Amino acid sequence: MQNRLLTVIASALALAATASAANAPLKVEVPKPLFAGTPRPISLANLEPANTKRADIMVAPDVKLLSKGKKVTSSDSLPVIGELSFITDGDKTGIDGAYVELGPNTQWVQVDLGSSAKIAAVAVWHFHSQARVYHDVVIQISDDAEFKKGVTTIFNTDDDNSSKLGKGADKSYVETNNGRVIDAKNTAGRYVRLYSNGNTSDELNHYCEVEVFGVQK
Repeated sequence: MQNRLLTVIASALALAATASAANAPLKVEVPKPLFAGTPRPISLANLEPANTKRADIMVAPDVKLLSKGKKVTSSDSLPVIGELSFITDGDKTGIDGAYVELGPNTQWVQVDLGSSAKIAAVAVWHFHSQARVYHDVVIQISDDAEFKKGVTTIFNTDDDNSSKLGKGADKSYVETNNGRVIDAKNTAGRYVRLYSNGNTSDELNHYCEVEVFGVQK
């Protein structure tokens, strides 16, 4: 009996080791930096310390970029600058003509993957040609296009619930060419919605690119 138990445990450990070995860090291409020198100081209560080292997001071999060229909708259907299609066109450089500017207050953009997927990670590049922090960055996943049911929040920097999406515990961060890659922990959903509520430079909301990685069902 004991030998059989040891065999079962050994098999389980071997399977776990094989699965772990099959996973690898997610590789995300980043654009060239657009600003140099010392940025102006930014003071926020929940700001992430500069040069914070973030852990790699480990993903399975079949994880792919799912969002390229996919349809984007928004709470602001008429952007001040740019087109919503810019958000999934693959150009994350942040130069003029490569970003979208939405109106003030809390706004969202939403990527439709076409069908439900197991989402491993979401990467977002806001305007990154100068050091700034976007307020109330919230990222949610759902199979409901209206986000009224089955909503999972995978990232939330709204520490005072000013955007009325729930109080978040994630740190705000200074925008750079590295963007921000969030572990979605294989959350299932067809739609990815990203919120923001202005930034430390102005009241507007900007996106250069959103990338969604996962496995389509």
